[in-house]
Amino acid sequence: MKFFLDTAIIDEIKRADDWGLLDGVTTNPTLVAKTGKPFLKVAEEIIDLLGPERPVSLEVVATDYEGMVRQARELAKLGPNVAVKIPMTPEGIKAVKTLSEEGIKTNVTLVFSPAQALLAAKAGATFVSPFVGRLDDISMEGMKLIEEVVTIYAHYGFETEVIVASVRHPEHVRQAALLGADIVTLPFAVLEKLFKHPLTDLGLDRFLRDWNSLPEDFKPDFLR
Repeated sequence: MKFFLDTAIIDEIKRADDWGLLDGVTTNPTLVAKTGKPFLKVAEEIIDLLGPERPVSLEVVATDYEGMVRQARELAKLGPNVAVKIPMTPEGIKAVKTLSEEGIKTNVTLVFSPAQALLAAKAGATFVSPFVGRLDDISMEGMKLIEEVVTIYAHYGFETEVIVASVRHPEHVRQAALLGADIVTLPFAVLEKLFKHPLTDLGLDRFLRDWNSLPEDFKPDFLR
């Protein structure tokens, strides 16, 4: 499973990259707005940080076919790793079909049903982003959507990769991995939580306490 970071904050991206865990980044207008910086400055920094191989999803703000295609073409010029986020609408799917035929990578966003994910794959989307947390918020089972999308794609051999989006907690990540989703895109705070377990902390404390209780001449120099 690949880990994408759902953020536009450069320091968070750098920290995740330092851990060796970062496979890509997803952004949206809300995340960029939170940085208080110009859109192009933020986008170019992220693209440069990730290099040509790791995807960066940047979103169009137009809602009509012509506008989405025009904006997507401009976004794609920012780097070979750009995947353009397109909303799940009839006009959006039409745009995805055009862009995929031009070789522009796309990420269909705001997906909430298996039928929508099927349309995205049929149109040639590079990625599809089902939002699990927002479904949970309205008392639906977000991870059930992932299960169904993964199953449908496997049946028909679609190459569209499933990005589990709107991730709220480590349990979403665990379930996504069990279901065979290709990618999770998660806030930095959730990524940090994946490291945590109380028994890990207790075990480390015990190991260090026992080590420190040894006489100094029992310890080799390189472990002091």
